[in-house]
Amino acid sequence: MSEPRSAPVAVLGIVLAVVAGVAAVGFAGWAAIAAIGGTSPVPWVFARASGVTSYVLLVALVATGLVLSHPWSRGLRRPSARTRLGLHVSLATFTLVFTVLHVVVLATDPWAQVGWRGAVLPMASTYRPVAVTLGVIALWAGLVTGVTARLAGSIAARVWWPVHKVAAASLVLVWGHSVLAGTDVVGLRGFYLATGFAVLGLAVTRYAARNPADRVAELSRMLDQDHPGARVAPQRRDGATR
Repeated sequence: MSEPRSAPVAVLGIVLAVVAGVAAVGFAGWAAIAAIGGTSPVPWVFARASGVTSYVLLVALVATGLVLSHPWSRGLRRPSARTRLGLHVSLATFTLVFTVLHVVVLATDPWAQVGWRGAVLPMASTYRPVAVTLGVIALWAGLVTGVTARLAGSIAARVWWPVHKVAAASLVLVWGHSVLAGTDVVGLRGFYLATGFAVLGLAVTRYAARNPADRVAELSRMLDQDHPGARVAPQRRDGATR
């Protein structure tokens, strides 16, 4: 049975996620219309567009991950768990593609003053080194998360699953990178706030809904993945197995 205190927190999280999600759509549309008349160099605009796209994809990626591991997801009939997992994997692929595009454009654009070193090494960028470094750390953290997830079938779940949770930290870093590095942050401020609160609200419902039984079930699944053929033998009252 779930803890009584978790219900009000979960409801608050749902309301926060829904309101912030609707606000995010509105702000995104407003920012897209405002950006039409921009006068920035084309490569920079292309870099910002690919960066914002990868950010939106990362938000969706983390959100689907939270839904996949959400205790309430057991009651979902449609879409199926396989479809949800496929969506999660597809979002990870597209996030990687647009992130690579974002990095390549910035690294090859002299006007951006980032360069290849700044795009892959911390504090090596001439342009806003701290803000760019947040993105660099998020990039490497995301790569580690993706590689370990790809190897989920060949390495123990107790190894890759905690590493996989780094994706949430990557989103925080990317959020900070987007807010501090972009020249269009004034126009997108509401968008970043709305999407950040949307994921936060979903995360609140995710962890507020957990109870000891959910934790036991998760550990059991991890043990089954580590040792598919192993089963714990039941014990008698005297402690002996049968």
